[in-house]
Amino acid sequence: MSQTVWIARHGNRLDFVNPDWFLTAERRYDPPLSDDGVIQARQLGERLQGENITHIFASPFLRTVQTANQVAEILDLPIKIESGLSEWLNPEWMTETPEKLSFTELQEKFPKVDPSYTSRVVAEYPETVDKMMARAAQTAKILVSEFTEDILLVGHGASVVGTSQGLVGGTPEINASLCCLVKIVRYDRQWIMELNGDTSHLSQTEKVIRFH
Repeated sequence: MSQTVWIARHGNRLDFVNPDWFLTAERRYDPPLSDDGVIQARQLGERLQGENITHIFASPFLRTVQTANQVAEILDLPIKIESGLSEWLNPEWMTETPEKLSFTELQEKFPKVDPSYTSRVVAEYPETVDKMMARAAQTAKILVSEFTEDILLVGHGASVVGTSQGLVGGTPEINASLCCLVKIVRYDRQWIMELNGDTSHLSQTEKVIRFH
């Protein structure tokens, strides 16, 4: 029996477009999508039409939920908020635990958020790169064992790499650019990566991959 796991990174973020946003932001480590990031997320959803996805999981950060929401509206699916897909909680990037919208606030803002789902893995600040990679890998393995249909994971550059490597094994280089798609298919017990950071669905792509 085969299973397909789609792994996507969020669209372009406002602080990439306007770095000064960070200086006055209420939640400075939780930027929203930029205008072009919303367009990218919509194109991602259009790309995934007809792919038989049954469940959508998203990191609790605003940019990933916004990205997942564009897809969820097109596919008419709920969004399961999964902390295990979170951004790398890197103390060099963030001086403290990043403040995010509460689960209730996310539900109010995005009615597609599934109120009955509870994160299977909880990301905890601060994280080393090894801890983050292990956390993302563990999340992917738990989700594919519990949800055996075709699924979509919406995360960040680092968690796209961690979940992808967690499934296929080893340390293949993952092209985790903005709003990219990784496609990993299980044939019997082996996971094969069929797309690695595909961006052919996007009208606009980044020339240099930025994680932060």
